[in-house]
Amino acid sequence: MRVRAESDDPVGDRGTGRRIVGHLVLALTSLACLFPIYWLYATSLRAPGDVYSLSPVPWPLSLEHYREAIAKTDMVRMLVNTAVIAVLTALGQLLTGLLAAYAFAAWRFRFERLLHLAFVGTWLVPFQVTMLPNYVLLSELGLLNTLAGVIVPSLVSALGVLMLRQHLMSFPKELLEAARMDGRGSWNILWTVVVPTLRPVLAALGILLVITAWNEYFWPAMVMQRSNGVVQLGLRSFMGTEGNDWGPLMAASGMTCLPVFALYLFLQRHIVNAFVRSGLK
Repeated sequence: MRVRAESDDPVGDRGTGRRIVGHLVLALTSLACLFPIYWLYATSLRAPGDVYSLSPVPWPLSLEHYREAIAKTDMVRMLVNTAVIAVLTALGQLLTGLLAAYAFAAWRFRFERLLHLAFVGTWLVPFQVTMLPNYVLLSELGLLNTLAGVIVPSLVSALGVLMLRQHLMSFPKELLEAARMDGRGSWNILWTVVVPTLRPVLAALGILLVITAWNEYFWPAMVMQRSNGVVQLGLRSFMGTEGNDWGPLMAASGMTCLPVFALYLFLQRHIVNAFVRSGLK
């Protein structure tokens, strides 16, 4: 007896419909996230008289706002200063976080759990608690109004330790034991065995730390005491009590975002690999 195959598959149709709806939701969410960025650059490219226009297309195109932003502030120097602060801060937090996380994950010592909890607990301490002591210390060291004054207090991050330790805890212990049997020391194992496998994680954490340092406003405002030392303070010069100069402000903001976009595109492959590895774990 021949069995007639069913041509209709309601379960498969429902699955396909759900995927389509899911993709539509993701597409709309992506557009909602991208629209403010598009509007920022669209406003920066409008003619001075069309800043308040609601047209989605900036036409005719004009670079007048960019010229005004560069003329009003030393944008190049601000970008360089901010990049130096962000990169050195991120590198310092990655290095100290990697060393501390490796110690907590690979070694067993007295009061290990207590020390780890105390270290991670510093992440819960509000910035307002350490703000004044750090300011007084920098004043005594003569580091106020310097880039070092912004960088030094931020070289250690409990977030980096917490994230890297979680990945190191799942690192194959057999590889570490095999490296020790080959006569390698802990320092050599860290840089030749552990770090190469953590490149995607370090890239993802690094861009997160760079963006955090790049967007920091309050601490540079306290330490630098200059209106054009870093881009966060330079953007403030386009804001006034009587209103904001929206055209140059959007142009300066657009130039400020470009280095972060470039960094993300450069490290995109490593970041995707880090998320894939986290999902597999």
